[in-house]
Amino acid sequence: MDMPTITETLRTKVGAASPLNASLKFDCGDGGVVYIDGRAMPSTVDNTDREADCTIAITHENLAALVSGELEPATGFMTGKFKVSGDMSVALKLQRVV
Repeated sequence: MDMPTITETLRTKVGAASPLNASLKFDCGDGGVVYIDGRAMPSTVDNTDREADCTIAITHENLAALVSGELEPATGFMTGKFKVSGDMSVALKLQRVV
C-alpha cells in the first residue's frame, strides 16, 4: 500500500468528526508522514509534516498493516513495531480510528 492510499484510507476512517479531538502524526521517516488533525471541523488528514500532540514513529510497512487491519494497535505497541511520543492518551484513542 503506497502513502497516498494509506492517507486516503485514514481520511475515510477518520471521517468528518474524528474521535481523537487532538492531532496525531504517523512518522515513517524517509517514507513520509500522515498527519491527522482531529480538532479541525471537518477533521483533516494530509501528508504535511508538522508538530502534533502525539507522534507515532512507525515503518511504512507497519503503517500499511495497521491501516489495513492486519496489525492491531495494542499488539503493534507491545511488540515494538512502533514507538509513541507525546500525549499517550491520543495514541490510546487510535483503536477508534484504525
